[in-house]
Amino acid sequence: MTYKKLDLLLINPANRKQIYQSLGNTISAIEPPVWAGLMATFVIKKGFSVGIIDACADNLSPQETAAKVSDLNPTLTAIVVYGQQPSASSQVMAGASAVATEIKKRSADLKVLLVGGHVAALPERSLREEETDFVASGEGLYTMVELIEALNSGQPDYSKVRGLWYWDAKTVKSNPPPPLVMNVEEEMPGIAWDLLPMEKYRAHNWHCFDGLQRQPYAALYTSLGCPFHCSFCCIQAPFKSGEKELGYKSFTNSYRFWSPEAAIAEIDLLVNQYGVRNIKFADEMFVLNPKHIMGICDLIIERGYDLNIWAYARVDTVRDDMLDKLKQAGFNWLAFGIEAASDRVRDDVQKGINQEKIYQTIQKVRDAGINVIANYIFGLPEDDIESMQETLDLALNLNCEFANFYSAMAYPGSQLYNMALEEGWDLPKTWSGYSQHAVDTLPLPTKYLSASEVLAFRDRAFHIYFENPKYLTMIKEKFGQETVDRIRQMAEHKLERKYVQEVAKV
Repeated sequence: MTYKKLDLLLINPANRKQIYQSLGNTISAIEPPVWAGLMATFVIKKGFSVGIIDACADNLSPQETAAKVSDLNPTLTAIVVYGQQPSASSQVMAGASAVATEIKKRSADLKVLLVGGHVAALPERSLREEETDFVASGEGLYTMVELIEALNSGQPDYSKVRGLWYWDAKTVKSNPPPPLVMNVEEEMPGIAWDLLPMEKYRAHNWHCFDGLQRQPYAALYTSLGCPFHCSFCCIQAPFKSGEKELGYKSFTNSYRFWSPEAAIAEIDLLVNQYGVRNIKFADEMFVLNPKHIMGICDLIIERGYDLNIWAYARVDTVRDDMLDKLKQAGFNWLAFGIEAASDRVRDDVQKGINQEKIYQTIQKVRDAGINVIANYIFGLPEDDIESMQETLDLALNLNCEFANFYSAMAYPGSQLYNMALEEGWDLPKTWSGYSQHAVDTLPLPTKYLSASEVLAFRDRAFHIYFENPKYLTMIKEKFGQETVDRIRQMAEHKLERKYVQEVAKV
């Protein structure tokens, strides 16, 4: 049997323990690497051989990952720096950096590329600071294909590889970017599920509050990008250079779709081949285009699938005529970025939604039988103690089925990051410090509060919410005592916080 050398090996670096502390053992989700799966499909359709190492799902150390890479000896190894959440790629960089270092330590001649949201936002810094040969400055699809072609040529001319940052002797070089891949349905029709350890993925704990098993589980995109411009968000970072090549204005965000027929083809495969019921629509904003949403819902309903789906939405994009059909199709959860209670705080980060609209929309969603996971941010630039307390009070009043409490982070690629640099605000000293749950988390200060004060308030708010008798009573009535017990177990996890402790000692 003739062994064919892999053209491309994609790596999803392990990061769960560092990012989530003890929550990573049983509480956090184990997400399939959606972007790595899409990249694999794109490159395979160009005629190249591809493999994926999901070090996160397989719980591989950087050393174990590097050993596998060395054994496979691919033409190109691409470490994919994307997180479970749209704005969470920087926290993955710690794991990516460790894997790149170990690969080069073990097999210095192997060619390594860093690709993903974080490195697209900071391409030159990533090339200079990391043990890597190359960095992709955009979404990386054309860059990977052209780099493989160059490496396979025997005499690579890196200057012809679009979107590539690389070393020429001791000089950093960069090439003009390619455009975005616009025909996603033809060139990237789905995720290469057959290359992933499907039995190891696990849904979020709240996604299965009604007693469902958390495995099997899958996540997929039906669209790429977001038309909104929240200043704390960095999800467009890998797309901006490609948008410019297509003639987009700097203030216009791209938004690309797979058709409902393409989406249902993915769901058919997940349900019928892998037995998946729990699904996350990972689109940065799924509930947006009514025709797109209703088309997918109709196709799911036609098949009679009994699915348990969650997706992202905005308070101002949910229409009344969508809700019953969403529920019928299996959308049991919608996630809303409520962010803050104060109009002043929300308007400052371009999230102008009034309070009355929030209450109305959340009530309509729940009346349709759909559970709500509400996302709140403490420590936005205009926040003070009073406004953060207003946000916590809003969360307690809404009393949604689940809530995420975040501290404001200046993620590379966001407007807040640029503002932090201009203002000279302290930023995390490590990439893991961009994780909301890490030991060395360092959120932004506000105009009125220190980073430590923001973080201490966030952690206190988490326990106030999930230990609130009103909340636990609602959960018991809706989901039963077993779910209440699971929430109490979750709340028992006390996060270690380096910077709160340091300040407390002063």
